[in-house]
Amino acid sequence: MRVAVYYNNKDVRLEERPVPKISNGELLIKVIASGICGSDVMEWYRIKKAPLVLGHEISGEVVEVGEGVKNLKKGDRVFVSHHVPCNTCYYCLNGNYSVCDTLRKTNFDPGGFSEYIRIPKINVDSGTFKLPDELSFEDGTFIEPLACVLGGLNKSNFKAGQRVLIIGSGISGLLFIKAVRALGAGNIIATDINDYRLNSAKKFGADVIINAKEDVPARLRQVNDGYLADLVVICTGAPTAISQALKSVERGGTILFFAPAEPDTKIPIPLWDIWRDGITMTTSYAGAPSDIATAIELLKARRLIVKDMITHRLNLSETGLGFQLVAKAQDSIKVIIEPQR
Repeated sequence: MRVAVYYNNKDVRLEERPVPKISNGELLIKVIASGICGSDVMEWYRIKKAPLVLGHEISGEVVEVGEGVKNLKKGDRVFVSHHVPCNTCYYCLNGNYSVCDTLRKTNFDPGGFSEYIRIPKINVDSGTFKLPDELSFEDGTFIEPLACVLGGLNKSNFKAGQRVLIIGSGISGLLFIKAVRALGAGNIIATDINDYRLNSAKKFGADVIINAKEDVPARLRQVNDGYLADLVVICTGAPTAISQALKSVERGGTILFFAPAEPDTKIPIPLWDIWRDGITMTTSYAGAPSDIATAIELLKARRLIVKDMITHRLNLSETGLGFQLVAKAQDSIKVIIEPQR
């Protein structure tokens, strides 16, 4: 089978590998659609594990079923989560699924930028979901990133009517805009330094767009009746964005650190102001199983329309081009690889 092997953002090679063989309790999935995630092009994070086959936002069709697998059969259309929790450890039992050791170790074989993937038994048992008839394979590639967004909103205790500032209007920021719009946010403000992304933020539901080079806190007060933001979502790891977030949150508000920063990033925290103004700061990584189920239902009910976010559909040999489009972040939003083309 063909696979797209990542060496770096500018070097993604089409190679041949044997189709994985499955064992009892496993599945073989023919990948129909696989989205390129913003995290896939975080070179500082990916390069140390290269070469490897990436791709975790996948949907496809079951082509082989291992002995002992129940409720799934050949021909079923599915979404599969690459990371799954054990559901039994200390962290899982306390609702902290994303820090489960099992979740951090589980994955496909190989990644989603390939024609076929083997799904290990634990992913079959805890991370494989039938795609509803209402959802296309393309819709299915949004389930994992939307679940991550919903997990972040749960961690931040988002409430309908809140004024929300989204810093960074890449794919995650735009998905946050759609999600908080669907869930009843009040004023939605989005920032970026890229005009294409700012215009996209407006298109997908932001009430106000602000160039991040402006005085964002001052502009917030202008558009929020004198107030800052109740919820600030940081969708970029840039230190300047983090510093900006600290100045843009209203008293009693929350800052959600959604995008990761490089490991050595250090930001001074105005602890007195945080304490005095009752600011909550929280982080979010991945989505819990319940977030995946909610994401599927929101997409199924058309509470969120995601098809309009797809800007490029590429075949497997064009995966390198897809990586460059996402890494440049200038004229693309959602790039989907279709391995069977």
